[in-house]
Amino acid sequence: MVTEFVLLGFSNHQEMEVPLFVLFLTMYVLTIIGNALVILLIHLDSRLHTPMYYFLSNLSWLEIIISTTVTPKMLSLLISKTKTISYFGCVGQLTLYFLAGTTEVLLLGAMSVDRYLAICNPLRYTAIMSNQVCKLMMLSCWMGSIACIVVGLIFTYGLPYCGPNVIDHFFCDTSPLAKLLCADTTLVQLAELTSSCVTLLTSVSVTAVSYLCIIVTVTRMPSAESRKKAFSTCSSHITVASLYYGSSIFIYVRPAGNTSMDFNKVATVLNTVVTPLLNPVIYNLRNKLVKDVMRDTVKRIVVHL
Repeated sequence: MVTEFVLLGFSNHQEMEVPLFVLFLTMYVLTIIGNALVILLIHLDSRLHTPMYYFLSNLSWLEIIISTTVTPKMLSLLISKTKTISYFGCVGQLTLYFLAGTTEVLLLGAMSVDRYLAICNPLRYTAIMSNQVCKLMMLSCWMGSIACIVVGLIFTYGLPYCGPNVIDHFFCDTSPLAKLLCADTTLVQLAELTSSCVTLLTSVSVTAVSYLCIIVTVTRMPSAESRKKAFSTCSSHITVASLYYGSSIFIYVRPAGNTSMDFNKVATVLNTVVTPLLNPVIYNLRNKLVKDVMRDTVKRIVVHL
């Protein structure tokens, strides 16, 4: 029986391993710093104690979890001759990655509902999006994610790995792992595809309907300035959601085929390295309020020094 797996990582491009290590390490450090800064600013300044920034704070936590679950092991594969991971380490990495990833997918859908209410129903927005409602929406995202993970574990945990133990990836993902099972994987693949479809397509549908209503509302606004301001509050969410939805659908919501693992690796890098890095940049450095809060915080620190 298999007690450990060998992760090939990027070993088929050995000449690129050192440059990739430097690049991914830099991106990982910036990801942690950027998202931690977002969380800290939102926690410290009362001007950011609104539903949108509550969700952004949770999104930053999820980005840190996703990146930390995958990137450190990927970095070790690039510079170490030991490219193994234990069976339980693999299961733990897979579970934590999909738990945080599925929660993020559902959270992006919840954030689109928040933008819909803010633009299409502004007079009742504060009353509807109370602290209790925000916390309930966040809890629902986590519970939905846990339900999906439990379904996946029921079908996969305990199945035998008794043959090859080489995974052509830089972390324990479902598709390459399923190829190593010494059992019929039809039911496993069907369960995973169904779970991914339900989660992703539900969130995408909620986002699409929300933005369709937003577009209709914005086009009826009398002034160009009002339309521009309304669209500017949504552009960051659309950008991040498009990146995450697109790469996730490419990897998980498609039938098994002969798609090159290199394409899967690139799409996964987009999910686990690039998007977590871009999140604080896209959402916050273009946001005037966040920049004002950051400037005021720096001034207070300088004064105390």
